Amino acid sequence: MTKSYASILSLVFLATVAHASDIELGLEKVAGRFEFPVLATHAGDGSGRLFVVERLGKIWILDPEGNRLPQPFLDIGPEGADRVASTDDTGDERGLLGLAFHPNYETNGRFFVHYSQKDHSLDAEEKYPAPTIVAEYLVSDDPNVAKTEEKIVFGPVEQPFWNHNGGSIEFNPHDGCEGCLYLGLGDGGSANDPHGNGQNLDTFLGKILRFDVDSGDPYAIPEDNPKLTEDGPSEIWAYGMRNPWRFSFDRETGLLFAGDVGQGTREEVDIIEKGGNYGWNIMEGFACFNPPEDCNQEGLTLPVTQYEHPEGCSMTGGYVYRGEKFPSMVGRYFFADYCLGKIWSIGQDDQGNWERAPTLHTETGYLISSFGQDEAGEIYVVKFMTRDGTVYRLVDKNVVD
Repeated sequence: MTKSYASILSLVFLATVAHASDIELGLEKVAGRFEFPVLATHAGDGSGRLFVVERLGKIWILDPEGNRLPQPFLDIGPEGADRVASTDDTGDERGLLGLAFHPNYETNGRFFVHYSQKDHSLDAEEKYPAPTIVAEYLVSDDPNVAKTEEKIVFGPVEQPFWNHNGGSIEFNPHDGCEGCLYLGLGDGGSANDPHGNGQNLDTFLGKILRFDVDSGDPYAIPEDNPKLTEDGPSEIWAYGMRNPWRFSFDRETGLLFAGDVGQGTREEVDIIEKGGNYGWNIMEGFACFNPPEDCNQEGLTLPVTQYEHPEGCSMTGGYVYRGEKFPSMVGRYFFADYCLGKIWSIGQDDQGNWERAPTLHTETGYLISSFGQDEAGEIYVVKFMTRDGTVYRLVDKNVVD
């Protein structure tokens, strides 16, 4: 990795990151019986609630004691507004994929969702390419129920295939633009990036995007976006992504960590910077992909870590731990493999280089679709199942809570 914002912030991390060997990672069950859960997050409103997103179109609330409220906060799936394209197939990558609350949600009640738009003229069980939508909703007078009216803010973005839809939408607490929303989109799907979208600056696909939902109609382009081409989309913040399924901002430093799902041999974690090119489909992880040898790496930003198959098969990005319950975990970025349920972490050494923990933290055997974070900075792990999806809290078993 070249010298960057990440290295400039290394002293911040060096003062706080503990040794991975001090951690005995474990999972503490919070709530279960979700259908295909893909995210757990918070509203930043001081309520202590946790919001759990189901891919089929529902968002549930867990109260501060971990009890699920009887009514969904929002239902845009087949039992509700019926706007989401998704099926009961475990491998379906379409659906309700992302949720982000506006930084001023406590006063303005605004939140945003990323989903695959349903085509009511097609068979609901068919895996057709569904366009990407980012829509704004408002909470109702009842703080535990959202209004059903939506405002489409971004999209529809046509998808050539049904997979690699990305997923995350996030606000950066360190961004000088309070209304700037970041969105991750995959390369359009299939395999090998057949349309070359990762390196194509004329498309939204294979990119991290950034746009201001507090200005313009329906949004404005922030003046400090990198503007990578004269005529291409100005929403592009970074490119060269295959499928950035989950990304997150470190709430203390503002660093943007992205777990990018690999093709067939390597999975990677990237630290995303303004205007960066993360290599797909020239490279997969640290290795050349197209061509398979002697590829031109000039101008590419390499991952901070990778793992190879069959050590795992699909990257699930996570969070930097900033809670107070488990001091040994502070400053470490935790991530997982979706297929085998393995959890690792990375931290910085004395020279500021990112290093993966020398041994596996834990091997759950679960399908880990996502991590989550609450208002206090505690991290959660989301197990992806048909009717027994579960949210766990990530803990250090050496600490008595």
